[in-house]
Amino acid sequence: MELRASLRKIEEMKERIEELEKTLQNCEIRIESRDNIMGEALVQIREVVDHLQTLAVQTDMLSVKYELKSSRGQELASLLRKIRVLSIRAKSYL
Repeated sequence: MELRASLRKIEEMKERIEELEKTLQNCEIRIESRDNIMGEALVQIREVVDHLQTLAVQTDMLSVKYELKSSRGQELASLLRKIRVLSIRAKSYL
């Protein structure tokens, strides 16, 4: 009797181990998926930062051109300065 009980207990433990292995595999799959998503997000962030840096360069050129022309030009220059600041802040995410 004791031997059968021990064998039954061993089988139960084997089943539990299989369940835990499946759970572990599912967790690993989710982690890989999240890693992929995070990698894609980083690529997109880098693209946005690159674009903002390009805009910042264009901003410098346009702000010099329009800053002193008119109130509309000053407004545009203010917006362009905001773009430049945004570009600088975006660099910190790289």
